[in-house]
Amino acid sequence: MLLSLVLHMYSMRCVLPAAVLLGTAPTYVLAWGAWRLLSAFLPSRFYQAVDDRLYCIYQSMVLFFFENYTGVQILLYGDLPKNKENIIYLANHQSTVDWIIADILAIRQNALGHVRYVLKDGLKWLPLYGCYFSQHGGIYVKRSAKFNEKEMRKKLQSYVNAGTPMYLVIFPEGTRYNPELTKVLSASQAFAAQEGLPVLKHVLTPRIKATHVAFDSMKDYLDAVYDVTVAFEGTMDDKGQRKEAPSMVEFLCKECPKIHIYLDRIEKKDVPEEQVYMKRWLHERFEIKDKLLIEFYDSPDPERRNKFPGESVNSKLSLKKTLPSFLILSGLTAGLLMTEAGRKLYVKTWIYGTLIGCLWVSIKA
Repeated sequence: MLLSLVLHMYSMRCVLPAAVLLGTAPTYVLAWGAWRLLSAFLPSRFYQAVDDRLYCIYQSMVLFFFENYTGVQILLYGDLPKNKENIIYLANHQSTVDWIIADILAIRQNALGHVRYVLKDGLKWLPLYGCYFSQHGGIYVKRSAKFNEKEMRKKLQSYVNAGTPMYLVIFPEGTRYNPELTKVLSASQAFAAQEGLPVLKHVLTPRIKATHVAFDSMKDYLDAVYDVTVAFEGTMDDKGQRKEAPSMVEFLCKECPKIHIYLDRIEKKDVPEEQVYMKRWLHERFEIKDKLLIEFYDSPDPERRNKFPGESVNSKLSLKKTLPSFLILSGLTAGLLMTEAGRKLYVKTWIYGTLIGCLWVSIKA
């Protein structure tokens, strides 16, 4: 019975973070909505500056749980610039936690409010979040033949014209790598072979469209491209085979002791502009990722496994950067829920905010 209680408590460790992160969403949307209305007659740069600050507050609370609460160790390889830049962030994709990895790097450059994502189209239907991500600068894209290049260019060009700070996160694989989904891996490898490209083992074959459109639309505005390779420690089974990366729930249950992040900053002049050459360049970048991950997971030398080549820095995030956001948002939410009028407003925000958001994204689709 005691063992059952211990196991139950272990599995409940994600409940508090999930409750706070989801529970404060209506409060955040109300604050953002109020600012959206107040700034309607102001220049767009004023709206954007405050929106970025609001986003920074919410994402700092997210990092309070994903870094400070879990106690995960962040090991950085390569050179992460200290100053914020306008960049495209290209990374391998294996877990829902990958969205948080971009935040982990951005907050260390004081650029957390500038993070914007290229997201798969289905995520626009997320209650509250789906509409807001689009408002903050996120771009929803459909795969393959349904990809709307014109719409993506139009949105990115509007950000460039407005001088919007850009930390644009793209996962070129298009879907998460999972070693247990052998059909997906086989299809990806077959596609590479069909295109005359080297077959990859620990990443999927990258797709070029979103990356090319993003770079071509912003090439005169960007400072650099960040090539980011991520590995979660503890993702090997007893037979030494790679297993599925932790989900957000598993991560919040403290099932990942370390995250290894390898960053290569690439000058924009070193990125080919023509799509046919960029396609080859992007695949070569993923070949480099694959070699790093082969070294991490499959090195015959046990001393070289579970780490990337080169020196790493153990980067610890100070509570000063995250705790205030947690206290502000949880305090405002608690205050809202203490009155009957506040509780009604809270519930209505969930219901009507979701409905209005879904209507908005369906019109914009």
